[in-house]
Amino acid sequence: MNLPAHHRPEGGFRNPWPSAKLHGFLDFLKWSLIERRRNPRRPDPDPSVFVRAVPHFMVPRAEPGMLTLTWVGHTSFLVQMAGLNILIDPVWSERASPLPFLGPRRWVSPGVEFDRLPPIDLVVLSHDHYDHLDAPTITRLVERYPAAVWYSPLGTADFLRHRGARDVVERDWWDEGSVGEVHLTCVPAQHFSGRTLGKRNSTLWSGWILRAPDRTLFFAGDTGLHPEFSSIAARCGPIDVAILPIGAYEPRWFMGSVHMNPEDCLKAVAQLKAAQEGKRLIVAAAHWGTFKLTDEPMDEPPTLMRQEWRTSGLDNQDLWIMQHGETRRLG
Repeated sequence: MNLPAHHRPEGGFRNPWPSAKLHGFLDFLKWSLIERRRNPRRPDPDPSVFVRAVPHFMVPRAEPGMLTLTWVGHTSFLVQMAGLNILIDPVWSERASPLPFLGPRRWVSPGVEFDRLPPIDLVVLSHDHYDHLDAPTITRLVERYPAAVWYSPLGTADFLRHRGARDVVERDWWDEGSVGEVHLTCVPAQHFSGRTLGKRNSTLWSGWILRAPDRTLFFAGDTGLHPEFSSIAARCGPIDVAILPIGAYEPRWFMGSVHMNPEDCLKAVAQLKAAQEGKRLIVAAAHWGTFKLTDEPMDEPPTLMRQEWRTSGLDNQDLWIMQHGETRRLG
């Protein structure tokens, strides 16, 4: 039996595209210990520039034909569609780190207070990095919402079950499943995985399509630019809202293969729109403004994204750069 191209023969996973060159620990040391001395980081803004909005999601649930999107921060979103309450990459911890006293710390508190969440029916995860898969948050969620269904890429189920998740569904790229009226498809992303140095790429990374009878949402996950965005739209579209990452991109020689910058994001949008058959596509920007992971100023990604959007001649109403806690609606 032939393995899919993203499966390694010896076990684990890989990016199947020639452009997807990953850098190792020695390159990380070069960046963090040498290059940062030669090229100091540009200054960040005062954290007060990031204003939290008051969430306006529906309680306990939205009407079946309504889609709401509330940005918690980074790639954490509360989604309401087809009458379900869905969390994407939920992280409520103060740091994206295995240690509570070390590692990237939040610049902005979660846009939704944990105790104000509506009843959660479904949790969707992109991969196992600490800024996306947060053990303390998982424990809190399974205690509060034990009946929630968890969808995650291959290799992550044991981690979730060990923390009490009961109904866990693992999926490979292009595998499908359903929860209520929401149909899920696990789709390709260009990234890597691993929570320790010795277990790199032993679990899969992915994006997700969530399709309801009236609306389709695309969550690209944590990803660099890759050639499958057009296939995702062609096979799973048309798409109403695409959650695309725009931050954590400098230096490009190190981050370019795993994190899109705004320019890359517009190239991904072009791929998606080519298969939209003229249907409106809204882009919600993610993966910025929450954890300081890379060298660009914290407020640069949305500024550059707006510039790229205008230069491309796209409708400003179709770009959602949200405040932490802000809710947007369709339907």
